[in-house]
Amino acid sequence: MYIILFIGVAILSFAVSQRLKNKFKKYSQVGLQANLTGREIAEQMLRDNRIHNVQVVSVPGRLSDHYNPADKTVNLSEDVYHGRSAAAAAVAAHECGHAVQHATAYSFLEFRSTMVPLQNISAKLLNMVVLFLFFGGAFIFGMEGDFYNIAILIIIGCYAVITLFSLVTLPVEFDASKRAMAWIKQRNVASPDQYDMAQDALKWAAMTYVVAALGSIVGLLYWVSIFLGNRD
Repeated sequence: MYIILFIGVAILSFAVSQRLKNKFKKYSQVGLQANLTGREIAEQMLRDNRIHNVQVVSVPGRLSDHYNPADKTVNLSEDVYHGRSAAAAAVAAHECGHAVQHATAYSFLEFRSTMVPLQNISAKLLNMVVLFLFFGGAFIFGMEGDFYNIAILIIIGCYAVITLFSLVTLPVEFDASKRAMAWIKQRNVASPDQYDMAQDALKWAAMTYVVAALGSIVGLLYWVSIFLGNRD
């Protein structure tokens, strides 16, 4: 059953990723009513929210856009930074939505930020323990006994942290998109059709986080079932 679930999540992840790329490619070719670049969109939204200590910068890559609370920068990919499209507006405003969350001490963002170090450690430890089990550990120490159970419990603990992190990420991303679309509508930077395109692009971007959360949940349940089965 879990193999089927893993395959299903992998297929869903690929399908959503391809859909997202196609949407952004399509909407990147639609000019924006306000004729503003992504950089200008971001800077205007920050000013409107009285945020003056966040810098908008260009970074290499595609769909590499993100907000960095550590150095207070809105990092936009080159296509978004220079773009004057519905897709560029959506992404730029979304990342500024995270900056607004940070400035207003949005609870889910603060909780997510405190989890980042623990999530990073858990991801590294998870990879190390899983690789050790699959490449000799289980053969050397056997598929039963204290060592094996401890290893499984470590994996479960790591997966629990990663799953919680992925679940907390969902309201953070949905809220940032909500703030972005509200600002775009209020500022009238997009026509009704362009507004719908921007909203659709952010919807598919959010779906990637939903799929990631599903994958984490399936992984957690898989290792819990192994631990419980081993005890039986």
